[in-house]
Amino acid sequence: MSDISDLKIKDVKNYLLNLQKNIILMISKYEKEEFYKDKWKRVEGGGGLTCVLQNGSCFDKVGVNFSDISGLSLPAAATNIRPELKGRNYRAMGVSVVCHPKNPHIPTVHLNVRLFVAYSDNESPIWWFGGGFDMTPYYGYEEDAIHWHKTAKKICDPFDSALYEKYKENCDKYFFIKHRNEPRGIGGLFFDDLNHWEFDNCFKFIRSVGDGFMKAYDPIIEKRISHKYNEQQKDFQLFRRGRYVEFNLVYDRGTLFGLQSNGRSESILMSMPPLVKWEYNYKIEENTPEEKLYKYFLVPKKWI
Repeated sequence: MSDISDLKIKDVKNYLLNLQKNIILMISKYEKEEFYKDKWKRVEGGGGLTCVLQNGSCFDKVGVNFSDISGLSLPAAATNIRPELKGRNYRAMGVSVVCHPKNPHIPTVHLNVRLFVAYSDNESPIWWFGGGFDMTPYYGYEEDAIHWHKTAKKICDPFDSALYEKYKENCDKYFFIKHRNEPRGIGGLFFDDLNHWEFDNCFKFIRSVGDGFMKAYDPIIEKRISHKYNEQQKDFQLFRRGRYVEFNLVYDRGTLFGLQSNGRSESILMSMPPLVKWEYNYKIEENTPEEKLYKYFLVPKKWI
């Protein structure tokens, strides 16, 4: 693993801040409402900029969060999978995005790209990148799923022709709601501990993922934004959002890391949708688009 300089860390931070701006610009094309921008500091070290749009014309809620935090010891969410990091202080920076559309024909999407650096007095810093993106449709469109995964593959192929299949499988396994025995959505890319290339190449891949997310999502919004929907379809969307919340609060390592590191709860929980419902024993009618979502889309499969 190559060493890491303060200048390289600064380059990553500048890219992440620009990515945040660019994603806000993409969403703002469809919105009359403006993002609320909340700059914050963390007592233990660092801070961030949380940007949230609520009750817009196209989206119920969009959160685009940048954070750059530091601390004296990594929380359990990080050291449970990498016990050799116990006792090291750290710096973690990243951009997290969650988009909850009003229209059930537009999918919810999630993006995260991040850099961790763990420091020790006696050894060189240990660094790694992580992240990915995934899609959670409410009403499935095969062409949207194919476009999403084709874009993911185009991101990966210049780096390694085997990478897409590996990171897609990671995504399918990670975003699985075990207690419901169902996937959260149709997947995408998910990776952690990315440090097997030189730093510059790893950073190049992260940039490709962040920029590729916009290429993957923007055409889908544009295609589905004018689709009509009724109260029953909105009701189904709110029911499915409940599954999203369950995953984030029970399994998501990013949420757990944030809470365990005494993070800012408003920013950590920005991924929560503003409207959601749990209905006991919700019935999915046969031969309906809702049943098709479960039988055709919410199953791990090769989309391309």
